[in-house]
Amino acid sequence: MHMKTYTASHLSEGNKLFACKITIDDKGVTLKVPGFLSGKESTVLYNHISAVDIESPMIGYSTIYIETTGDGKITAHGFTKAEVTEMKEMILSRM
Repeated sequence: MHMKTYTASHLSEGNKLFACKITIDDKGVTLKVPGFLSGKESTVLYNHISAVDIESPMIGYSTIYIETTGDGKITAHGFTKAEVTEMKEMILSRM
């Protein structure tokens, strides 16, 4: 299997200077949120993912929600509807 990275649009809310990135690979899902002096990176293994939901408005950018078992929720905004749909399918096929 290969790794795929999705980058949020700089035009979307919360991603003006530093856009978040989601990487899906053989091990799990990694969310990277860069910052000016520091950043945040979270990785969730597939066996810790309990649900994947997407929100796709008719106009605007879509959001993906990844529910985890005990670790809370990962939320990323600023992707196209096609991107979040593809991410959801990739994650669910690996769970």
